[in-house]
Amino acid sequence: MYPLLRPFLFRLDAERAHELTLSALQWCSEHPGALRLLDVACAVRDERLRVNPFGLVFDNPVGLAAGMDKNAVAVPAWAALGFGAAEVGTLTREPQDGNARPRVFRLKDDHALINRMGFNNEGADAAAMRIRALGSAADPEAARPSGLRLGINVGKSLIASLEEAAEDYRHSLETLWELADYVVLNVSSPNTPGLRSLQERAPLERLLRVAADTARGREKPVLLKIAPDLSEEALLEICGLAEEHSLSGLIATNTTVTRDGLAADPGEAGGLSGLPLRERAAAVLRFLRANTRLPLVAAGGIWSPHDAVSRIRAGASLVQVYTSYVYNGPGLVRRINRAILRELDREGLGGVSELIGIDAPA
Repeated sequence: MYPLLRPFLFRLDAERAHELTLSALQWCSEHPGALRLLDVACAVRDERLRVNPFGLVFDNPVGLAAGMDKNAVAVPAWAALGFGAAEVGTLTREPQDGNARPRVFRLKDDHALINRMGFNNEGADAAAMRIRALGSAADPEAARPSGLRLGINVGKSLIASLEEAAEDYRHSLETLWELADYVVLNVSSPNTPGLRSLQERAPLERLLRVAADTARGREKPVLLKIAPDLSEEALLEICGLAEEHSLSGLIATNTTVTRDGLAADPGEAGGLSGLPLRERAAAVLRFLRANTRLPLVAAGGIWSPHDAVSRIRAGASLVQVYTSYVYNGPGLVRRINRAILRELDREGLGGVSELIGIDAPA
């Protein structure tokens, strides 16, 4: 079905196509019959796919990356589409429109996207109300989609200064904390001025202390999403801080500001995602695996089932897709999960946990 729809969608402005797709998935989320059809077509159910990073059981290791469903409007649909996790957001304390349009650009020849969205979202309070209607993670009897782990990705409001950033994050964390299965601190988007400076030691320590304060007495996995453009020295420092402040894991990586590997640079500012990011994101993952024992989530340039399997073999406990999902459609998750099962059979392994890091140096 998607190969028939994609030419129509790709004739539209990229953000308009995104909005139409999300509206359709929101409609599906409100209609149980539609969800059942999606589940039959897309989901793979097999206990061997279960994985247990940072104390949470995921039905499978394939997650939706943040940015696709910023305002948590289609959470039930992501479960039916076969994802083991969906990460909503990035959400900020204040509602904000983001940057001026156009702000999303397809690079079809490079199988890539450039976006400079700027954390456009309805704000943490509005998202909390919507997620609460699905049932909170703290209430096992609630109507949250079964089999889906909900990650909530939070960032800095544009109107908050860098000095105010930690307290700005605090509001979002407090508002959304009880509704998430895990929380992600996004300090690596290139589209909010100065945000990536929060990856430096002093501001990052302040932010991690705020997260620790929020968690006190109600522990929950907190992950940090990092940029692919950091030096090895900066990555080492982040590993040390993450361990010192008892973070649960790292997500490697966000989009890149480099334009390496493009057939032609379109001259648009923003973060580059998709196939050109594959090698750099994989290299960052391997470096992190060699320098920390924290669980790792692989994102960036995961274009094919083979890429997903390779990241797991390199040390990722979970993988996330976004741009490849835009290009390849909902069948991608099914193909990845089936590829993982074939890899388990080929290696004679009983489950995904035995595959994680099998290629990493001891």
